Amino acid sequence: MWTCLLAYNLIRQTMLQSAQKVGVSPRALSFTAAVQSIAANWLVIVLSDDALAALLIDAASVSLAEHVVGNRPGRIEPRAVKRRPKPHDLLTKPRAQARAEMIGAKSP
Repeated sequence: MWTCLLAYNLIRQTMLQSAQKVGVSPRALSFTAAVQSIAANWLVIVLSDDALAALLIDAASVSLAEHVVGNRPGRIEPRAVKRRPKPHDLLTKPRAQARAEMIGAKSP
C-alpha cells in the first residue's frame, strides 16, 4: 500500500513540475496520460546515459503538459444506485429528473 501511495505522489509531483514549466494548472492535466507516459519512458531512460536521460526527462516533462483534460460543465450525477445492498439511496426516478432535483436543491 505504501509503495502505491509513493508512486501516486511521485507521479503527481512530476505532473506539478511539468505544469509549472508550461504555465498551466496541474489539476488540468490528465493523470492517466501521465502514468502512461512515465511508464513508456521508464525503460528508455534506464538504458540511456546521463546526458540523454536528462534530455528525455525534459522532453517528457513538456509532453505531459500537452495532455490537458477539458472542462466538462454539467457533470452532476445523483448519488444513488439501482442495486441493493449499497450505502446509497436507490435511484427510483429517471436520472435526468434526479439530476434536475439536485441542481434545484443546491441553488437557493
